[in-house]
Amino acid sequence: MASFGKGIPDQIKRLSVVVILVLAAFFIGRMLLIPRDFGRYDHFRASALFDVASQEVEFAGQDICTECHDDISSQKANGYHQGLSCETCHGPAAKHTESPDEVTPFKPSGREYCPICHAYLASRPTGFPMIIVESHNPMKACTVCHNPHDPKPPQIPRGCEACHAEIARTKAVSHHVYIPCTRCHQTPEEHKVNPRTYRPDKPKTREFCGACHAEGSTEAPEAIKIDISTHGGRYVCWQCHYPHLPEAR
Repeated sequence: MASFGKGIPDQIKRLSVVVILVLAAFFIGRMLLIPRDFGRYDHFRASALFDVASQEVEFAGQDICTECHDDISSQKANGYHQGLSCETCHGPAAKHTESPDEVTPFKPSGREYCPICHAYLASRPTGFPMIIVESHNPMKACTVCHNPHDPKPPQIPRGCEACHAEIARTKAVSHHVYIPCTRCHQTPEEHKVNPRTYRPDKPKTREFCGACHAEGSTEAPEAIKIDISTHGGRYVCWQCHYPHLPEAR
C-alpha cells in the first residue's frame, strides 16, 4: 500500500484532492439545499404548485371584461391594441369584477405609461410606432391626442414625415421648408419597406449646395450666395451647416 501513488506527480495528487473536495461539496450541498420534492413532476418543486394555488387571484382575464364593456372591446378588437390585454394598462381587475361599483380599475393618464412601449429604442422593430418623449408634444398626456382603445394618430403623417417627424418639425421652421426631401436625398423605393438596408443618399460634393448658393447661380435667387471655391476650404457644406436648419455659423 505504501507504494500506491508512487511515481505520480505532486501536481496530479493535489489536483485529485481538489476534485474530490468539489465533488463531495456538490453531493452534500445537493442533499442539504435541494428540496426533497424537486423533480417529482418536472424541473421544479412539487410543493410550488400548492404555493401558487394558494395565492390570491388578482387578474380577471380579458374575456370577462367584454361582458360589461362590449363596446370598448369591439373598438379595441379592430384597433392597433387588439393583442394587448386590458389589464396590461388597467392593472389587476379581479376585485373590480367582483364589486364593480366599489372598486375602480387603474386608469393611466400621465405621460409615463405609454412610453414604456412607445419610447424610441433602436432595438424595437422597424415600423413600430415610437416617439422621442422629450420632444413629442411635451407636457401633454398621450390620451389628449390618442384614444388608447383605438390609438390612431390624429392625422396621418405624409411622406418622409411618417418616420422622420422630428426632422420634419425642424425643417418646418427653417429656410429649407419648401425644399422636398428627395431634392437632396436620392431615395430608393425599397427604403420605405426596409429602411435600414436601403438608405437614402446624401450630397457628397460642395457643388450640390452650390447649385443654389454659389455666386452667379440662377437657381433660388433669394438664397444666400457664397464663393464655393474659397468658402469653408475643403469641407462639404453639411459638415458645418445642419441642412435641415441651415443657420450660418
